[in-house]
Amino acid sequence: MTHSATLQLAIDLISRPSVTPDDAGCQALLSQRLGAIGFELEPLRFAEVDNLWARRGKLAPLLVFAGHTDVVPSGDEQQWTYPPFTPTCKDGMLYGRGAADMKGSLAAMITACERFVQRYPEHQGAIGFLITSDEEGLATDGTVKVVQHLQARDEFMDYCIVGEPSCSSKLGDTIKNGRRGSLNARLTIHGIQGHVAYPHLAKNPVHVFAPLMQRLCQIEWDQGNDFFPPTSFQISNINAGTGATNVIPGDLDVVFNFRYSSELSHHDLQKEVTALLDEFKLDYSVSWEHSGEPFLTPGGRLLSASQQAIQEICGFKTELSTSGGTSDGRFIAPTGTQVLELGPLNTTIHKVNECVSIADLETLSLLYENILEKMLLS
Repeated sequence: MTHSATLQLAIDLISRPSVTPDDAGCQALLSQRLGAIGFELEPLRFAEVDNLWARRGKLAPLLVFAGHTDVVPSGDEQQWTYPPFTPTCKDGMLYGRGAADMKGSLAAMITACERFVQRYPEHQGAIGFLITSDEEGLATDGTVKVVQHLQARDEFMDYCIVGEPSCSSKLGDTIKNGRRGSLNARLTIHGIQGHVAYPHLAKNPVHVFAPLMQRLCQIEWDQGNDFFPPTSFQISNINAGTGATNVIPGDLDVVFNFRYSSELSHHDLQKEVTALLDEFKLDYSVSWEHSGEPFLTPGGRLLSASQQAIQEICGFKTELSTSGGTSDGRFIAPTGTQVLELGPLNTTIHKVNECVSIADLETLSLLYENILEKMLLS
């Protein structure tokens, strides 16, 4: 059976089990395709992470496609209808780990550029690709390091399309024009271990934390704004005890996260939580991990071109959203780049039987090509 260029490339990428941070040869395959159409290739390895910077053209503006070749683990493969790294086409869908997040987008980006360059070999400006294998993991040696590497030699992106799955119910229904900030905390409440029959000789950290937990869950941190929903506080893990029924635990470990709007900074949140811990007179230790500031592209040429492309090709008006998790756009936007996320449906990402519509992949490639035309031909 003969597949389209986009579908075949997606199949080739999915067949490589690139569980983060292992690239498993995906970037070599993409490099081969990009090198064939005149991109200068710069493989960049930081620690154990493979990255690729590729550029075609020297002049401004520089429009970059950003994405990642790494995928999350498949989990129990017995739960999959089809093996996760054996790409399978069935009833108009392409199944496999990474089909939606985001090897399908990478394939669509590459084929869009191949057609564009074939038609317009002397296009204006420049096209870039920033590809990492460290997006689904710690994200410490991937996009953030490539951006720093480029900044050190005064190379900056004007526009960037991140191929994260952005849509909800149909391709093109949503563009992510920003993301909330993310702040994680690991909190330990220190008590005194003891026998449950002698509570006066112990101090139960679960009990002393309970009133504060209720307070934290009830606080309205902000009301959001025109672009961002209100800041959200969520406890993701809480643990105490030895497993025995007759032992008061000595410590309580709590992991929580803030997804915060641009109304606050991570410093504001840390300060407020610390003040509450002190107000409740708790014996505690806490460590913070800041994953990224909020970023927003409220308007501009890239956003307008993408909205117009969706209207022309899909036939409807797209919605703008800043919801969802973090993306590598948080490392690119602070440089002054106009950043947006446009990719396939996100309904099956990180799930068993992850899949993407084959027709959507073809349309997504046309969208990317149309955006290239609007950005680099006028």
